[in-house]
Amino acid sequence: MAKHSDAAAGGTPATVALTAAGIRFLPHAYAHDPSNTDFGTEAATMLGLDPEQVFKTLLADVDGTLVVAIVPVTGMLDLRALARTVGGKKAVMADPAIAQRKTGYIVGGISPIGQKTPHPTVLDETAELYASIFVSGGRRGFDIELAPADLLAITNGQVAAIAKE
Repeated sequence: MAKHSDAAAGGTPATVALTAAGIRFLPHAYAHDPSNTDFGTEAATMLGLDPEQVFKTLLADVDGTLVVAIVPVTGMLDLRALARTVGGKKAVMADPAIAQRKTGYIVGGISPIGQKTPHPTVLDETAELYASIFVSGGRRGFDIELAPADLLAITNGQVAAIAKE
């Protein structure tokens, strides 16, 4: 993977943050269908990828604290496992309007990188099966490919088993 300039990489807060941190990534743009709300599966299909290598960014409220959960698009977030991982008791999905306001991204384009407000971040352990994974680059129709370790470094994240079928 090569470094890219902000303009060449899509110029989103995610790519700006990656470039500033000197983290290598590859941008992958595709034509988003506005009628499709299954954003992660659409990315996998449009980019011709193994869907288990494409991860979605979700926000959950764990005992009043927003937490970023990154899970494969083929699975679902295990809210109990997420709460346990961050030392909480109960997790519920965050209100989409709050998620958008706190991250600075729109639903379907929420990147775990370059959010307006940093949040505790947990990456599902299956990411470590791959040399690189794909996450939203900060807008619908734009994913970025990077090493799981680099994603953890830039988000100050941790790895745990937080996905379920």
